[in-house]
Amino acid sequence: MDPSKMQLIGTVDERFQSYNIEMLEVTGGKFWKPYGSLEKPTGKPATAASGSSTPAGMDPNLYEYRAPLNLANPRLRKMALALGPAYMRVSGTWANTTYFQDKPGPAPNTPPAGFDGVLTREQWKGVVDFAKATDAKIVTSFATSPGVRDSAGVWTPIEADKFIAYTRSAGGEIAATEYMNEPTLASMGGAPKGYDVAAYARDVKVFAPYLKKESPQTIFLGPGGVGEGGALPLPTTGTLPSKDILAATDSVFDALSYHYYGAASARCGKVMPTAMTAQKAALSREWLTGTDRVEIFYAGLRDQYLPGKLLWVTETADAACGGNKWASTFTDSFRYLNQLGTLAQRGVQVVMHNTLDSSDYGLLDENDYKPRPNFWAAVLWRKLMGTTVLRPGASPSPDLYLYAHCLRGVPDGVALLAINASSRPQTMNISKASERYTLSAQQLDSGSVQLNGSVLELQSDDALPAMNGAKAPSGRMTLAPQSITFLAFPEAGNEACSK
Repeated sequence: MDPSKMQLIGTVDERFQSYNIEMLEVTGGKFWKPYGSLEKPTGKPATAASGSSTPAGMDPNLYEYRAPLNLANPRLRKMALALGPAYMRVSGTWANTTYFQDKPGPAPNTPPAGFDGVLTREQWKGVVDFAKATDAKIVTSFATSPGVRDSAGVWTPIEADKFIAYTRSAGGEIAATEYMNEPTLASMGGAPKGYDVAAYARDVKVFAPYLKKESPQTIFLGPGGVGEGGALPLPTTGTLPSKDILAATDSVFDALSYHYYGAASARCGKVMPTAMTAQKAALSREWLTGTDRVEIFYAGLRDQYLPGKLLWVTETADAACGGNKWASTFTDSFRYLNQLGTLAQRGVQVVMHNTLDSSDYGLLDENDYKPRPNFWAAVLWRKLMGTTVLRPGASPSPDLYLYAHCLRGVPDGVALLAINASSRPQTMNISKASERYTLSAQQLDSGSVQLNGSVLELQSDDALPAMNGAKAPSGRMTLAPQSITFLAFPEAGNEACSK
């Protein structure tokens, strides 16, 4: 491995590594029930009524009420700032049916007709203030439920007008948006009965020019499909394929967006039993390369319908339905970092992890906002991996995944990420001395992670530890089994990184 000779592949957005905060977190409502509470069913039938916050067709027993997120929490803000600059996507299934209350005061007990939830001015102002405090730009989607439609069932800007105007008056800006969250499963997301591709295309013909006029700086992302390309077993009827949406919408999107989950978690095992996976497969090549196969699918659609435009992944995690039980452990850091590495190589501009702080797939614990292993992995990526993507060269082993970028903030410098998913040591020959940052854990399913042998944990006043590298000489380097190593070469002399 010679970092001076690694060739330029391309670049990614400065906010490439980003995250989601569910709209339901902001408003409060029923989100995925913790695994420990799943043994206490509510006894309610698996149907969703208006105002229930339960997506259509899903079992209410899978959900549990959560109070609105306190976005002013000092620790939460400090942790998010450590990931900045980033995009912060406030959306999700529940955003499709959320009413914006454009006046001061608390939300009513019952949402207006045609909606399932209420977002208050104060709550959205909290989002705007959080974004400013954490170097984040807001990404969202709009209400698309029956409450925003005219007598013919066509989408109207009745909610969007209030939402955009108030965002501006609060000192905020919507950097990018999708029309609706996951139109692939529109009926689950609260769309009108019988909603189809033709209805979506009809609505977007209203929405796109409206957005361009009222918020011209906003990037229009779409369609935001999910489960396609073999990722999940979608229903055989009632889905809106991204291919059909793209064919019907006449190149209207500024960038193609999609969501990726490689599996459904145990919560949704009864709904999608064939989509589940096991922890023993979490470091397998089949699991780690799933993101590549799905990117190829959506890149093909982009090339056919939106040639020359960019790809964004606006929602991803280890598994849908709140994440697997091991999503909060070191096990998932292999998927997390491998996904960032491979998607950057493929030219994807932005990857938004779901979520920052909620459920098992959160980067932070939802109860106390303390970092989980994926958060520490994210901080190291942000510290070392710049926006210029390099070709690292061939890996000596199929279980050793290599990714290289220009070293962030260091002219001529290079950062190399080496993910050893094997249960055996791996070796590489390195031509230059480096600073080594190795992440490991006593057990793969540990919620604690070590950097160069020392446990990573918050310091007093919630300060992050120094996270310094250890000097490593050139020559033969051994990578421990099931470990993740970043190598920083500040004096690599790589011409592609000199600009």
